[in-house]
Amino acid sequence: MHTTVEVKDAPAAVGPYSQARIVELKSGERLVYTAGQVGLDPTTGKLVPGAVREQTEQVLRNLEAVLRGAQMSLGDVVKTTVFLADMADFATMNEVYARRFPGGFPARSTVAAAGLPLGARVEIEVVAIGGAP
Repeated sequence: MHTTVEVKDAPAAVGPYSQARIVELKSGERLVYTAGQVGLDPTTGKLVPGAVREQTEQVLRNLEAVLRGAQMSLGDVVKTTVFLADMADFATMNEVYARRFPGGFPARSTVAAAGLPLGARVEIEVVAIGGAP
């Protein structure tokens, strides 16, 4: 069974997609696949002021909100994919990212993207797994 996650504490989808989808497994565990989040302020719908540091912080707040909507947290994340507009921003993004996963780092891929939505510097999507809510 697949369930859609839509929360008000994260930016609304700007296209035909969901903030996240939950897949309920026969084992009783649930997989959550999030859409990529950029550094949009959910109240204004605009990118937060600043550069990659501020955007990465907002991206992770947005992901936390989406995961809360699925009754999970960053601690349940097993895989992330990070898209950067410029790999020169890697060290700064990595510093912010590392502080948000203190209990163990998920597997991660980081990719340089030719362009991100709305001129964002960073976009992150996650896969999380957890038990029944």
